[in-house]
Amino acid sequence: MSKNFRIGIIGLGQIGNYLYHELNRKKKDIENKTGKKINIIGISAKNKNKKRKYKINKKIFYSNPFDVIKKRPNVIFEVIGSPDGISRKIVETSLKNGIHVITPNKALIAKHGNYLTRLAEKNNVNLEFEASVAGGIPILRTLKEDLSTNKINKVSGILNGTTNYILTEMENTNQNFKKVLYKAQKLGYAEPINPKLDLNGFDAFAKVRILSSLSFNSKIASNKCLMEGIENIDIKDIKIANQLGMRIKLLGLTELINGKLFERVHPCLVDKKSYIGNVNGVMNAVIINGEPVGENILQGEGAGPGPTSSSLLSDLMFVLRGNIQKPFGIPYKQLKQYKSYNLENYSNSLYLRFEVKDVPGVMSKITDKLAKFKISIKRLIQTPGNKSKKATIIMITHKTTELNIQKCLKIINKDKNTLKPATLIRIFN
Repeated sequence: MSKNFRIGIIGLGQIGNYLYHELNRKKKDIENKTGKKINIIGISAKNKNKKRKYKINKKIFYSNPFDVIKKRPNVIFEVIGSPDGISRKIVETSLKNGIHVITPNKALIAKHGNYLTRLAEKNNVNLEFEASVAGGIPILRTLKEDLSTNKINKVSGILNGTTNYILTEMENTNQNFKKVLYKAQKLGYAEPINPKLDLNGFDAFAKVRILSSLSFNSKIASNKCLMEGIENIDIKDIKIANQLGMRIKLLGLTELINGKLFERVHPCLVDKKSYIGNVNGVMNAVIINGEPVGENILQGEGAGPGPTSSSLLSDLMFVLRGNIQKPFGIPYKQLKQYKSYNLENYSNSLYLRFEVKDVPGVMSKITDKLAKFKISIKRLIQTPGNKSKKATIIMITHKTTELNIQKCLKIINKDKNTLKPATLIRIFN
């Protein structure tokens, strides 16, 4: 590899612009540590004249991103973020032309990772995506390198800083979901126009798919899995959880159960005294269980230009040192294809909240239905609605299967005395 290293950046949003600034600021430091001189030879974005935090060199700006690729950089940073369209085309074209690619684009990797890794291997270049999961936490390199000889059994954690901030702030301020979401948008923790992909669990689920592949030496799965967000979490749920000595967290989990892959993202009630129960604000945390290492925990800021750029630069340093590595740690042909674990067999203790009419017999109707599906109640809290003629019923159940609870709630939700679909939160062990 030549001592001079040519770099292209496509996408100059908050992260791309910060990365551009960091690359220019740290040129000497990078040269001292790798022996390589870096030179940004092309940048591209939708708007050349957009006001940005850090000024760009307009002499190397190209309206057409493929003109940057034509300048034959050694590496392209794809920092646009779409799972398809221009993002995929840029990565695909770069790899085909023997250009290393570094990206934080988890949606792209989760959707097209199998195809792109084959392309990278065929052209003997790197496809690096450390920044796609948990921001500045070096989780992917840890799985690929430091824990590569371990047998990973399960990975779980808080993988989305936006939802963790919202749930933490709801508890701390006693404000409802909408007010806290607005605050998160103002602070830049949530997308200002459409934060849906954070709130509905999709962002965390894309990260789970990537973690699964690296943890279990498997291809990116494409099967339908359990994915729930935090849109239906009410301030009532936060308060009741607090009374129970628990907190609500959106968790991403992946594990092998009897040789079958079980991936899911959903809100969980976690013990306040537990480690995961004390990861608050915009922080992310990943817990890895493996043999012989046991339990490993990595925590840090999971989003934002600073942590993301840290991981992007880590990938660059890896490439500059001449490390040509398979994107998922081992050759694509050796990656396994696991069958899916049957979601209906998933067993959990549950938190259930029912909003009902405050009339005689409502409670007994609900308990009868639960009993019919062999769902036993561990704890019950009923809040009368006083003059409103509405009541809130909270139940904590013993362990039951997804099949039983979903069938049961389908019936209860149709009852004339049920005012809105029941809220279900699984309790994390």
